[in-house]
Amino acid sequence: MRALRLHGDRDLRLETLPDPEMPGPGEVRIRVRAVALNFLDVWGFRGMAFAKRKLPQVAGVECSGEIEAIGAGVEGFAIGDVVVPYGAETCGECRACREGRDNLCENVAGILGFHVDGFARELIVRPARLVVKAPASVSFEDAACAAIGFGTVQHMLFDNAKLEPGESILVHAGGSGIGTAAIKMAKAIGCTVYTTVGDDEKGEKARALGADHVINYRTERFEGEVRRLTKRKGVDVVFEHVGADTWNGSLLCLKRGGRLVTCGSTSGVSTTMNLMQLFQQQYRIFGSFGCSMANIRQSLEKMAGGMSPVIDSVFPMERFAEGLERLEGRRVFGKVVVTL
Repeated sequence: MRALRLHGDRDLRLETLPDPEMPGPGEVRIRVRAVALNFLDVWGFRGMAFAKRKLPQVAGVECSGEIEAIGAGVEGFAIGDVVVPYGAETCGECRACREGRDNLCENVAGILGFHVDGFARELIVRPARLVVKAPASVSFEDAACAAIGFGTVQHMLFDNAKLEPGESILVHAGGSGIGTAAIKMAKAIGCTVYTTVGDDEKGEKARALGADHVINYRTERFEGEVRRLTKRKGVDVVFEHVGADTWNGSLLCLKRGGRLVTCGSTSGVSTTMNLMQLFQQQYRIFGSFGCSMANIRQSLEKMAGGMSPVIDSVFPMERFAEGLERLEGRRVFGKVVVTL
């Protein structure tokens, strides 16, 4: 099989590897059809792993594929089913796993494509318990965005921030993969959406998705604009994933008792904050990482219902690095997908 393996900082090679063995009991073999790119891929490409990893390593943290073979004892799958594998090596036995809080596994062995071999290969064997079947109407390209692009947003907005119909929300980086998904999910339940973008072209595209108010953060202070537009009341929820550059401005955008949910720190991992502001305004801050298996199922159901992910561009496997560079340069609106 062909596989994309990272050998070092920005050293990504398309290689031929032995096919995996046939699946054992409780396993399925998946033919990977599409890989969606994320900033985890960019950080891995740059050599920025949070833990030591063994190189070379197969890239790719999010994918879709179809069932090619089924091991003994596996039920609920058929040859040819479109599926989405979960992106972490969870134990399946700890309390968090048993309760369906997969992204809080106490014994997680790593994230595929970041700590251990990932999905950018033609064939992979996975435990059936970590594979979600997609509705037949969902394409490989869309399904490839379910585990992170949609699942992360589903977990942030509804499990953590508890976003309710009719509330107001500020979505940072509305042109990103998760930003576009957040706009769609919030508008689907009747929320008023404020979003930040880096240029006017992205702003027009964000409006076309349903954003009510678009702020170009390069020409305007987003916190000032949100305060002005909300008549100094602020928003109910801030969807934060930029990091240090926007953190304190995001807090200023919240109304009293507002909720901030964050899953990223692309502009920096450290900041300072006003603790008096935090407790006097009674803010609630939620850290959010990844998603659960249930969130992937919910995301696929939304896709089947017509809420498609925004796909910026599609590249063949041979141009994986080009897709990463496009994402790293922030020249995207939505997701970048690589097809195999």
